[in-house]
Amino acid sequence: MRALVLRDFWDFTVEERPDPVPGPGEVLLRITATGICGSDLHGFTGENGRRVPGQVMGHETVGRVVAVGPDSGTATLVRGQLVTVNPVLACGTCRHCAAGTEQACRQRRVIGVSAEISAAFAELMTAPLRNVVLLPGSMPEEYGALVEPLAVGYHAARRGGCVADDRVLVIGGGPIGQACVLAARRMGATKTVVTEPSAPRRKLIASLGLATLDPRSDDLADQVATMLDGPATLVLDAVGTTGTLADAFACSDLGARIVLVGMASPQVELAAYRVSTDERTIVGSFTYSASEFQETARWVGTAPPELSRLIEARTSLDDAPAAFTRLALGDSTFSKILVFPGGPAAQAQGARE
Repeated sequence: MRALVLRDFWDFTVEERPDPVPGPGEVLLRITATGICGSDLHGFTGENGRRVPGQVMGHETVGRVVAVGPDSGTATLVRGQLVTVNPVLACGTCRHCAAGTEQACRQRRVIGVSAEISAAFAELMTAPLRNVVLLPGSMPEEYGALVEPLAVGYHAARRGGCVADDRVLVIGGGPIGQACVLAARRMGATKTVVTEPSAPRRKLIASLGLATLDPRSDDLADQVATMLDGPATLVLDAVGTTGTLADAFACSDLGARIVLVGMASPQVELAAYRVSTDERTIVGSFTYSASEFQETARWVGTAPPELSRLIEARTSLDDAPAAFTRLALGDSTFSKILVFPGGPAAQAQGARE
């Protein structure tokens, strides 16, 4: 198979690698498309220390079943079915897994992050059967690559206890910020605003029927309060820096919940008194549970019309290194780019291995 290999930081190459063979309890997939995530981009540049040279990355993916490995129990998947993959590999036996909070499993690994796993920027990959989620064949096939980032936003909104009467501020209008605000809307919130410095991203969010602001405004807190009819009661920080947390405090009400889902900075400073004296709650959010991933997959399977606006560019495996470089250098304004190992034409509905 052909795969996109991180030969070194800032250096991708397309290489021939042995076709993977599904082991017991595994499924072999032919990849249709895989999204470029911000963490992939930081792995490409070496910024986050979570990727290593020689690795095949990619975790936001959709593909079709090629084969099911031996000893797969009562597996009902058949060749050609459309599926996505939950990349969070949990042990399945610890107390967190038993409680349905697999993302907290101490033994968890993540496809596309763990270097020993050949992941989704390739023509083929294997995945555990229990992590493969069936999608309806009637939906636009490429939407399956959006399930993973949308599940991240859904989990963040749930971690924040989002309810219909919340005044929701989402900080950052990239793919995770977009996922957060769509999740809040799915959960009934009608008062939402997104702060985002990039004009193209603000335009994309506005096309979804959502309000946006430039966070560099001098009167940001006043503008947020005006647009939400009061300070935010729930903030979903999809960036994660000292500056964005400061904006979260400035723009939120006493007793507000602030969810930190962005990981732009490994360390941040915060105004401790603003937490204690204003009785705010700061909540961490990482990936999602298996049930939240499945719920999001079901929603995506209904082909909500707004999803068509989230995919801004498509590229082939051969052109993917250039796409990564443009994104890393800031020469591309696209929020979500999908990599098609078979070329962008592989998105055609009904494609088969």
